[in-house]
Amino acid sequence: MTALLELRDLTARYGASQALFGVRLELSAGEVVALMGRNGMGKSTTVKCICRMLPAQGGLRFDGHDLHALPSHRVARLGIGLVPEGRRCFSDLSVSENLSAATRPGPWTEDSVGQLFPRLAERRGQVARSLSGGEQQMLAIGRALMTNPRLLILDEATEGLAPLVRQEIWDAIARLKRETGLAILIIDKSLKELRQVADRAVILERGRSVWTGPVEAITPELAQHHLGV
Repeated sequence: MTALLELRDLTARYGASQALFGVRLELSAGEVVALMGRNGMGKSTTVKCICRMLPAQGGLRFDGHDLHALPSHRVARLGIGLVPEGRRCFSDLSVSENLSAATRPGPWTEDSVGQLFPRLAERRGQVARSLSGGEQQMLAIGRALMTNPRLLILDEATEGLAPLVRQEIWDAIARLKRETGLAILIIDKSLKELRQVADRAVILERGRSVWTGPVEAITPELAQHHLGV
C-alpha cells in the first residue's frame, strides 16, 4: 500500500540544538498510527515539521507532494488537519463560529460534527471560553474535521481531561476509524486506549525512531523501557 504520509530520516533543530535525528514514519490512507514516547522525545516536534511550523531536513512527503516546498497553510489545504496540544480555540467566538471559520468543502459540516459530539450541537451559541476543557477539546477536533482533511493529527487530545470526557473522545476516534477513510496520527500516552484504535505505533526516544510495529506487540517490558509505563 502506498504511504499517504512518509517521513524518511527527518532531522530538525531549534537553533543550535538538534531535536530530531532521523525520524522514520509511514502512514497509509485509513490507517491509525500512534506516535509514542516519553515527554521531550520529539513527538510534538515531529508534528511541527509535518505541518511546516518548523524547518526540517530529510524526506517529508504527503500524497506525493514534497512538504518542504510548501508553507503551512498550503500543507493544510493538501488535507492535513491538526488538533494542537492545548486546544487553542478562538476563545471569543462561539462554537458555531469556531467551526465555520475552518470550513472547507466536503462531508464534514457543522451538523455532522454535532452528531459526532452532541455536546457541541447543544452549545452552538456559546463562546468557546465558556466551555469546559473537554468541550473545548471536542471543539478543537471538530474544527480540524471541518477542514475536511485526509489526515487528522491529534496531539495529546485527551491530556488532563476527566475520565468520562476522555472516553467520549476515544469513542469518537474509534467511530472515525470505523466509519471514515480518514488517516489518523495520534500522540497519546494511554496505551490501553491506543490498543483499541491504533493499527501501528512508532516510538521515539531522544529524537530517534527506536521501534515500529503493531500496537498489540508492545509488551510490558517494551512499554517500561521506552514509555515508562
